[in-house]
Amino acid sequence: MAAVQDLTTTRNLAVSAASQQKSAASATGETENRFLRLLVTQLKNQDPLNPLDNAQVTTQMAQLSTVNGIEKLNVTLQSLAASFAAAQSMQATSMIGRGVLIPGSAIALEAGKAFAGVELAQPADKVIVSIHDASGNVLQQVDIGPQAAGVAAFQWDGVTNGGTAADGVYKFSVSATSAGKKVDASPLSFGRVVAVTPGAQGAMLTIGEIGSVALSDIRQIVQ
Repeated sequence: MAAVQDLTTTRNLAVSAASQQKSAASATGETENRFLRLLVTQLKNQDPLNPLDNAQVTTQMAQLSTVNGIEKLNVTLQSLAASFAAAQSMQATSMIGRGVLIPGSAIALEAGKAFAGVELAQPADKVIVSIHDASGNVLQQVDIGPQAAGVAAFQWDGVTNGGTAADGVYKFSVSATSAGKKVDASPLSFGRVVAVTPGAQGAMLTIGEIGSVALSDIRQIVQ
């Protein structure tokens, strides 16, 4: 049902874009007709002893052509943007049910398994993930080893320094170094796409309990 609603919304966006393009084209044509009527009236009522200079008429026609060209270009760009947003939304529906990594520091433990990721600005020879409880206390540290620059996924089995953690949502932080020097590292939360909402600015994805995020926020499609 959600997919049908998404397709209907996408179709409505395309129809709206076509309607806006038609209205803009109509407005452009009306502006041109108004200018031509004014120019003809000006020519009819000009002073015979001091007629309009041909250069003046040519300049006015050139200005009209420039304005019309800009307006038509704007209409074309708006139409392309709307079409791109509709196509992007259609393609994004294929991500429903897929697991993704997005910026965030939450990690959900379920049945002894938890997935998350890190994003490194440059290669690191040591990457340590620290799991925290609600009070900020470190429950466990996971060494995920050397990693190349970019996105790296990891798994936590729920084991802590004092036993096994209960299922639930925890926080984590990342520390990365290269030859003893700090490397910028960002935590990435794992979630599953449950819905896609088309919009004029592009598709928005609803990810589990995380909420709505932009398609551009996706750092990696995990599974």
